[in-house]
Amino acid sequence: MSTASNSMLKSLGRWLPGLIISTIAILLLVRFSNWPEVFSAISGIKLGWLIPAVGFFLISIGLRALSWMILLQKKVNYGRVFITLNEGYLLNNIFPFRLGELGRVFILSETTNVSGFFVLSTIIIERMYDLAIAAGLFLATLPYVFSIASGQTIAVVVLVVGMIGLLTLFLLARNRSWISARLEDFSLRRFILRDRIVPRINSLLDGLGVLASFDQFILSLVLMILSWLFGGLELIFISRSFGVELEIWMVAFILGMISIGIAIPSAPAGLGVFEAAAVGAFSLLGLSTTAGLAIAVVSHFISIAFTGLIGVYGIFRDGESITGIYNHLRNMRLFNSNP
Repeated sequence: MSTASNSMLKSLGRWLPGLIISTIAILLLVRFSNWPEVFSAISGIKLGWLIPAVGFFLISIGLRALSWMILLQKKVNYGRVFITLNEGYLLNNIFPFRLGELGRVFILSETTNVSGFFVLSTIIIERMYDLAIAAGLFLATLPYVFSIASGQTIAVVVLVVGMIGLLTLFLLARNRSWISARLEDFSLRRFILRDRIVPRINSLLDGLGVLASFDQFILSLVLMILSWLFGGLELIFISRSFGVELEIWMVAFILGMISIGIAIPSAPAGLGVFEAAAVGAFSLLGLSTTAGLAIAVVSHFISIAFTGLIGVYGIFRDGESITGIYNHLRNMRLFNSNP
């Protein structure tokens, strides 16, 4: 078998699990949803509510970029961070396994003087924030719905993983000088370790430095929570555009369930899984699943469309191409760059 065929089979193998899950979700939505009513609801959407929803979405993304800039210890200006964040979302919407996160690492390391490993550590912190917030929302609102043992177990696991992850990162940040010193001592006569591995580990540890600063840690976390808050306002206004009024705890439950749902492997952009998680949340709340699906479709479209537009602009402004970035990541060239 040729090298090209082997490469194609490996790529298919990486994509297949997510594609299967998304396909199942889409088939269930097709089978059990009343699509004529969904399209009718979308065609009757009230723009007076939808336009502010788009504004809240953009504010949410802007706050998330600001939080990431703090995590980056302000080594990169806000404009560059905002564009790169959206470039990452664009790549996530095209490629599987949230490859856009590595895309962000590659883009920032190529366009700034910041180490790729430094950037990677900040994205890990950001992911831990999201896991903890999503699980916290789900657990806090679950008693308002009813006892769901399996869902509660999943949320508890996600929350525990997120908290353990943050605690581990905090301990690494607080002790990074000691760890670096030990690594330097260990690598004195091991030239490969000293010249290639240790500098990268040090860059990774430096990226965790924000956790050692209480003020910067709280600021980045508060900004991330505010980003989620405006995401909730976006959901409220999209729902109102369909004539659906949601209570605050319902919004929190839906956001938590969608976030936990799309954490599982799926096709790029969480296609099908995003909508299925939203429909499941609306069903558990005793709300119209037709309205829930229509709301999910519009919300998902807004996210893909606006991050995609900004992401495409950023990639072409940087003189890159989507396929070029994918090839860099597939060949792991970002990890061969200077630390």
